[in-house]
Amino acid sequence: MNGQEQRESPAPDASAAAPTDARSNAPSNALGGLTCWVVTDGKAGMEIQCLGLAEAIGLTPQVKRVSVTKPWRWMPPGLIRNPLGTLGPKGDRLAPPWPDLWIASGRQTVPLSRDMRNISGGQSFTVQVQNPAIDPACVDLVVTPEHDLLNGPNVLSTRGALGRVTPERLSEAATAFAGRYGALPRPRIGVLIGGDNKVFKMTAAIMTRLTEQLSRLAREEGCGLMITPSRRTGKGNEAILRRGLAGLPAEIWDGAGENPYFGILGLADHLVVTGDSVNMVSEAASTGKPVHVVDLEGGSAKFSRFHGSLQAAGITRPFTGTLERWDYTPLNETRRIAAEIRHRLTDRHGRPPRP
Repeated sequence: MNGQEQRESPAPDASAAAPTDARSNAPSNALGGLTCWVVTDGKAGMEIQCLGLAEAIGLTPQVKRVSVTKPWRWMPPGLIRNPLGTLGPKGDRLAPPWPDLWIASGRQTVPLSRDMRNISGGQSFTVQVQNPAIDPACVDLVVTPEHDLLNGPNVLSTRGALGRVTPERLSEAATAFAGRYGALPRPRIGVLIGGDNKVFKMTAAIMTRLTEQLSRLAREEGCGLMITPSRRTGKGNEAILRRGLAGLPAEIWDGAGENPYFGILGLADHLVVTGDSVNMVSEAASTGKPVHVVDLEGGSAKFSRFHGSLQAAGITRPFTGTLERWDYTPLNETRRIAAEIRHRLTDRHGRPPRP
């Protein structure tokens, strides 16, 4: 795939954040009856990108989480000839009626997306989010970050990842979480912490330094801290964080109750984000607020291209322990891609989907 590490918590849980009827079998009556499936293997980071795109198009999707059985889940997509036959009972059943719009992401979904035009008898317009690592011409449209360096007549490149951040969602979440965070002093800093993945490592030394920087901002600058760690942060690193910020105006989410992720994005004056997640940085950069990126140990060429692109565009800056203010045009990639897909659906069905 594209090497992009998938966001865990602090992102909203995909099933909880999905529309209330997203997993029902009733077809959506939005857009004059056009139906949409979001198909993933259940990884939150992938599902959220697909959901964000479907919502921006104007559709209420059904979410389909597939489970590929062994040994097929280990095989390259090109070697799988009957993808429906590889699906096990732990996942959702895929059966007619097939959707008008198929939006999928993740390695396990690639053979399904590749064959869905034929399986559906031409019914489904197929969109694969992230580099499928097969010929892009096998699907109707590929949407993938520009740092993947994938090109083709049916490839749409994005600066960063798709997401579900919209001004309306942030405003609603800010209102909903004002009671939790409203008493914190301003400027309020939203801190989104990831952790170890395939190419980055959150060491105790890095967490100690970050904690000391945040502590100084709270003590000397009078900042309020709204912090949400990830499962990947690790218990040891989270303990460092909690000890170092004890007694300061800092709210650290413990994973209980409603996820405050969008509320933090909506209420923050500044955002401090660890650089291990393309999703987190992209969603932070969709707010228009200053985004300070924390370097972790490790990295890759793809992550370097991603972070270099945002810094060169004046969207993000490295976090040095101080707060800076700057202006930039917020990322709006999800709506841009959605507009292109609406155009193609209009050509296909003869009626324009609502934005």
